[in-house]
Amino acid sequence: MPVSLIARLRNSVFAFPLAAVAALAMLFISEISYRGASNAFDSLGKRGQARLELQTLQVALYQAESGQRSYLLTGRPDYLAAYRQSVPAAEAAIEALSTFYADDRESSQVLQELATVVAVRFSVLSTTLRYYEEGKDDQWRGLLLSSIGKEKLDEARGLSDRLLGRENARIEEQREGVLQTLMLNRIGVAAMTAVSLLALFMYLRRTAELDSRTLEESTRVIDERDRLETEVTTRTAELRELAQHLQSIREDERSRLARELHDELGALLTAAKLDAARLKSRLGAATPEALERLAHLNETLNSGIALKRRIIEDLRPSSLSNLGLVAALEILLREFGSRSDLKLVIDLFPVELDDAVDLTVYRLVQEALTNIAKYARATEVKVTLSPEGLDRARIAVEDNGVGFDTSTSGTTTHGLIGMRYRVEAEGGSMRLQSTIGRGTLIEAVLPIRASDSQNAPFSDLETRPASITA
Repeated sequence: MPVSLIARLRNSVFAFPLAAVAALAMLFISEISYRGASNAFDSLGKRGQARLELQTLQVALYQAESGQRSYLLTGRPDYLAAYRQSVPAAEAAIEALSTFYADDRESSQVLQELATVVAVRFSVLSTTLRYYEEGKDDQWRGLLLSSIGKEKLDEARGLSDRLLGRENARIEEQREGVLQTLMLNRIGVAAMTAVSLLALFMYLRRTAELDSRTLEESTRVIDERDRLETEVTTRTAELRELAQHLQSIREDERSRLARELHDELGALLTAAKLDAARLKSRLGAATPEALERLAHLNETLNSGIALKRRIIEDLRPSSLSNLGLVAALEILLREFGSRSDLKLVIDLFPVELDDAVDLTVYRLVQEALTNIAKYARATEVKVTLSPEGLDRARIAVEDNGVGFDTSTSGTTTHGLIGMRYRVEAEGGSMRLQSTIGRGTLIEAVLPIRASDSQNAPFSDLETRPASITA
């Protein structure tokens, strides 16, 4: 078989069907061989029985001849037993052979001749005995010494030997047929076994190749997954750095705007207010309408100055830089309570944080309060700031509002995502816990300033809990 054909068979998808066909062919050959051998053995059994009947017939003739002669010579009746037993045995053998050769015309004709010879021979034997019983000595001696008996016995033996020869020849033919059937079965089984082994080899080769391809594909998928995980980690780190950079830029821009508003707009408003005061002093007893307009202008300027302060505080809380985190949070919460009419429970403990972390905590509380005012429909808000171990600080904002499903995402969660990235950018972690109908908890843990964590033990920290009800 050419190498290319073998390689083609190895990779063929018909390996398993070929093995199935080979197995069915083996089964078919085995069944055909079994039936042929079974029929041959049945026929051999019947022919063996025919041979036995022929031999029985020959023995019966010899026993009848021997019993009759012994009785005639000795006169002892016990020798007649063998004779009397031989007659029915011969008749039974002839009857069995007649049934066996019913479909064999040539053998049936030979059997008829044999039956005639046997009948003649038994008739001569019977006549001889009858003469002996009647005392006709010359007659029975004449029959006994005549050649009729020997001729009939030789003729019967020749016919039976002829039938035996035919049976032996047929038995030999069937034996050769059985041997040929067995040889055919042997060759067929060997051939089908070879085909089955070839099909099995092809199937195993195919399976091995599939396993190899599966392993290669699995390795490739694992490598690709590792590459994607590495890329995702890198991209996440880059996005976190970008978010932190954008956050820093935004805070810097807010600080710049706050400074410009404080310096330029504050100077303009202050100058306008001073001019209004000078006008009022110079007008003196002016008309009431002019004084009223001047008073309205002064109130408008005061409102503008207050608006400027609120905008500056929103952009960059001056209280955070001037008074510290705790005071800035207290001011923020007090203003929120006055606007929202909510009960506020404040537990703030002073902790020393970096300026960037201070701003992160402030913005987290600010964003949380904004979400509470918009969505929570709460009646009570609790804000906690406390140390967490020796090197961490914990800030938590909890409300008893309607809560929400944290597994869903939407536009309302962008602020929470921004909180989380901002906290993680400062080396902290944030946890959000909310259940529909049971309120929301936003909790963040951030690092304490290194010098503070080393020099100020937890027991020395000043405790300043506060409770404000708006």
